Amino acid sequence: MPEITEDLHTYLTIRKSLVNFLAQDVGTCDITTDCIIAPGISTSAEIVCKSDEPATIAGLREAGMVFEICGCSVQALASDGGSVKKGCVVMKVIGLARAILKAERTALNLIMRMSGIATETRKAVKLVRKVNRFTTVACTRKTATGLGYFDKKAVELGGGWSHRMRLDDMLLIKDNHLTLNPSIRDSARTATEKTHGGLLLECEVKNLKEMYSAINADVDIVMLDNFSLVQAGVAMVAIRKKAHRKKIKTEISGGIGLQNIMSYARLRPDIISLGYLTHSPRAIDFSLRIISQLD
Repeated sequence: MPEITEDLHTYLTIRKSLVNFLAQDVGTCDITTDCIIAPGISTSAEIVCKSDEPATIAGLREAGMVFEICGCSVQALASDGGSVKKGCVVMKVIGLARAILKAERTALNLIMRMSGIATETRKAVKLVRKVNRFTTVACTRKTATGLGYFDKKAVELGGGWSHRMRLDDMLLIKDNHLTLNPSIRDSARTATEKTHGGLLLECEVKNLKEMYSAINADVDIVMLDNFSLVQAGVAMVAIRKKAHRKKIKTEISGGIGLQNIMSYARLRPDIISLGYLTHSPRAIDFSLRIISQLD
């Protein structure tokens, strides 16, 4: 059984999700395997990286839990967050052949998606650190529904920050909130009063006027949303001139990717958030191969 590294409630929630993923993939049975593979055959298998470029691996722990749910035993030969190359064997699996084949795709899907996210995050983090080691790379809540935990864990394994895991983690006043309640000051005051000041308060702004309103409302973080590089530079200078830089943290978000992240990092915001890390990751290719039949 895999080691429980989080609180029991989180572990059980993750396990329940994995059981549901398996149920969705298997249906009533793995009909092909059940037709041609005898029920008592045991075998060993291994999971291999097929990526042409070095990758940051993630999802080994979750994949191991999938195999364990199906009654198999696993040995991880790499560590989540580590670097792997093409041909690297990252996990060995032993169990009934039917069980291994039943778990195969669900386990691989998790490793492939999570490794893709971790790899892209690591690239972004490395680029930022070339010019500024104080800015944090973060993801957003733009994840595949049902995969939020797994996507955000992959970001963290890649060296990034998951930002909000859930809506109740912090207060974040966005454009749609302000469409319904246009006053940033009133929105910030009401939210702070109703939560008794116990949560971080961030406000998304789309121009300098809204930025100044957020600063005057004493928010904890100002998010410059979809600011061009020039606009973001002006905003950062303005915040420093108002002597608020040490008090209020800054986040830049929207339209940022590997092609321009270094330019934004040079402005020295506290956070740069990238939605594409989790809403459109490129999977890293892994495969499972049967090694031998066991007596």
